[in-house]
Amino acid sequence: MGQRVMDARTEPFTDLKDLKERAKLDAGTIRKLAAADAVRSMTLDRRQALWDARALRDAPDLPLFAEEKDEGAEVRFDLPQMPICEHVVADYQTTRLSLKAHPMSFLRRSMDRQGYTPTRMLDQMRNGQRIKLAGIVLIRQRPGSAKGVCFITLEDETGVANLVVWPKMMEAYRKVIMRARVIDVRGVVQRSEDVIHVVANQLTDRSDALERLSHDRMEAPLARADEVRKAIPHDPRGSHPRDVRVIPKSRDFH
Repeated sequence: MGQRVMDARTEPFTDLKDLKERAKLDAGTIRKLAAADAVRSMTLDRRQALWDARALRDAPDLPLFAEEKDEGAEVRFDLPQMPICEHVVADYQTTRLSLKAHPMSFLRRSMDRQGYTPTRMLDQMRNGQRIKLAGIVLIRQRPGSAKGVCFITLEDETGVANLVVWPKMMEAYRKVIMRARVIDVRGVVQRSEDVIHVVANQLTDRSDALERLSHDRMEAPLARADEVRKAIPHDPRGSHPRDVRVIPKSRDFH
């Protein structure tokens, strides 16, 4: 598909119909490109592109209606542009990343008022200092050689923080650790030269904060080997890109 688009791009595409015909793409592919915000070179906002893409069909026009279609002018609606937060949500849902903004950046003003520390400030904090921060779960690790200690990597719009969860904390907050996409952590900074960790004392699932950025219900991801998965009902909605949760699942190692 990509090669066909490149071969057909001898001159700029004028609209989605032109792209479909010259690159010989089906309507489903056009809709996926529109959902991924891949047609901005045509000055089409994602919302407008999705609207226009729905008008495209793979079946040819029936001769009975061909003349009637030519008689009237095609009606086109100009839709309001999507807010940046909705763009970021759609980026994550379709391409699993966004170059526009980080989801946590939309929560930063509220977090600042509540005293949360951005991860970029960790290198300025002293050993033993208490801290409150929150971020998206990137990685969970529980190496066999660590004697039950769990390591979690959180990310916000300013960087990453490495959490240390001792076995007792792991037992107390297991559900949060294994289910949360966004974790609110209270803990203590642990420094050893240039290595900085946050030893977790309290963990809270704040995945609900991301629901403010999307109308889609988020499903909580679990580690593949975790028995709690049995309690999660099957999602009947299928595998359409817009049906997935805002943030892709973390990389978990056991």
